[in-house]
Amino acid sequence: MTISLVKGQKIDLTKGNAGLSNIVVGLGWSPVEKKRFFGSKKIDIDCDASALLLDENGKLQGKNLVCFHNLKSPDGSVVHSGDNRTGEGEGDDEQIRIDLVRVPSNIHKILVVVNIYDCINRKQDFGMISDAYIRVLNQTNEQELVRFNLTENYSGKTALIVGEIYRYNGEWKFNAIGEGTNAAHVDLLARTYQ
Repeated sequence: MTISLVKGQKIDLTKGNAGLSNIVVGLGWSPVEKKRFFGSKKIDIDCDASALLLDENGKLQGKNLVCFHNLKSPDGSVVHSGDNRTGEGEGDDEQIRIDLVRVPSNIHKILVVVNIYDCINRKQDFGMISDAYIRVLNQTNEQELVRFNLTENYSGKTALIVGEIYRYNGEWKFNAIGEGTNAAHVDLLARTYQ
């Protein structure tokens, strides 16, 4: 059974799901159609999902940024599905697989973010995106555990801190963040956590 969250809500992932060790974080979005005199046209927007593996102080150490140009964490516990450049089609546009058992003990939080690629040159922001969401699935049976629909107006924002998977008292939890920011590239956003 899927639990729908609102911004700021937190939920246990592993406590109520005995044996849950492999999850998929799916992110999806659709470009808004631009109205024209003779119909409408979809805007080509390339959103990029990423995961920042943070220590107990909320700091990014080493190469613990998993994104379109670094598809796997150094230990292999977090793996990115690859770049989807359009947001077209049904279902998740990008996925991040996490093996919770293999996440190193010094990693306390996995922050999931989305940026718009080349947003400055293309003059694009998240006001041009609709139907954005993050969801967490049990990788073993593909059961959706959590869904957080990003329904706020993010006009003018070029990056979203979507949610985080974090350790608490030996269990893994999910926090629905939904915070917009203006980091023009994931590397710039990552620097704020160093």
